[in-house]
Amino acid sequence: MPGPKTWQLTAGAAAVGLALAAGAVAMAGPWDSGQRTAERDRAASREARGGAHHQHPAAPGAPAPAPSAPSVLAALGAAAAAPVPAALPPALDQLLGDPVLGPLPAASVLDTGTGRELYAVRADAAMTPASTVKIATATAVLTALPPDHRFATTVVAAPADGTALTLVGGGDPTLDKARLAALADDTARALRARSLGHVQLAYDISLFSGPTVHPIGANENLAPVVALMTDEGRTDGSDSGPAARTSDPAGDTARAFAELLRARGVQADAPVQGAAPAGAERVASTLSAPLPEIVERMLTNSDNDIAEALNRATAIATGRPASFDGGAQALPAQLAKLQLPLNGAVFADGSGLNRVDKVTAGLLTRLLAKAADPARPELRPILTGLPVAGFTGTLSGRYGTASAATGLVRAKTGTLSGAGVNTLAGTVVDAGGHLLAFAFLSTGTPGADPAPVQKALDRLATRLTEH
Repeated sequence: MPGPKTWQLTAGAAAVGLALAAGAVAMAGPWDSGQRTAERDRAASREARGGAHHQHPAAPGAPAPAPSAPSVLAALGAAAAAPVPAALPPALDQLLGDPVLGPLPAASVLDTGTGRELYAVRADAAMTPASTVKIATATAVLTALPPDHRFATTVVAAPADGTALTLVGGGDPTLDKARLAALADDTARALRARSLGHVQLAYDISLFSGPTVHPIGANENLAPVVALMTDEGRTDGSDSGPAARTSDPAGDTARAFAELLRARGVQADAPVQGAAPAGAERVASTLSAPLPEIVERMLTNSDNDIAEALNRATAIATGRPASFDGGAQALPAQLAKLQLPLNGAVFADGSGLNRVDKVTAGLLTRLLAKAADPARPELRPILTGLPVAGFTGTLSGRYGTASAATGLVRAKTGTLSGAGVNTLAGTVVDAGGHLLAFAFLSTGTPGADPAPVQKALDRLATRLTEH
């Protein structure tokens, strides 16, 4: 297969922009040739990241970053005027019939511009989605909360006793050591202004409720789900992928905060867990990045900790308990508001780690089509957050310089190796300039190595670029 042409790589840097109306692009936020500035900067500054079962070694033959081309968005008019694509050829049937995909794979391909289904095989069959369920998680939270929403971690003081401080977790899954240190700086400065040098410290994690450990049990893909944590509870210094996790991320964060205060001249007692008192006064706070950027990060890196926190945020925003059960109720309720086909759908979590989760290929493509709808600019981070084939996130180690799909395919990966589940759902701009949404789901795949199945899924997505 010939290597990717320059125009393909250029289009890959702005694949979403090809199929969106210019007005929608302007409404969606900061863009550079059709790609969110936040995603571009993050991709340039960070190494490849992987989420659950998606870690990949660095690929020495990976393509160089595609150049940004101001002319890409100018192709919008031509793409919109292009003929509606014909139904996909039988070649896709042959690729879907690869035995490595298991006995009953499912597929759905939509033209996002017209909503026309171009290809469907068992598209209404409810199957285990693995991490592609994060597309649904993203849709739910982006429709439940405003785009300027930020998660706050706050220090408050008791109204009657300013020396009684409480570190209040706000459900921010992106709090890191640097921001915790900055929060300690601001807190110590405020205490000095009040001539306070000794404090009693408590920490409040009451925002979330229910079990903190995922139903599949403690594992390296997810820390206990609590409203206060630092660096996702990782104990090995990593910032992505499977890692050893602390069993007490909230307590560890509070103890680290107390040490930071002491280093700044504030005598802080050993922290204890407890709810912030009524009428407490805010002393200092730290805010996360805006919600769209967090959603992009979740999708690009298949970040399970972010996914579960966003699922609870959806529950809170819709008046439900911030628990696994609350999220399981809130997520489909939000999707139902978009009039999406939820037949057979089960959302036991937000990350896709739960084998009980079920979605259809048709639901995934319609979620992606909603994200491409010019009338839904709030959902655009779903498209811009998808990993780019051969370049970013969980697709950085797949495809490569010899693939015609490098830079063109943008897709959320999903792998549960122990369960024989492998999935791929995303978008691609075809040869006629149409933005196609696709979903390929497989289960019962043979062997413990997911690589052959992933290559078969990649071949399916690659075939769409030739359509």
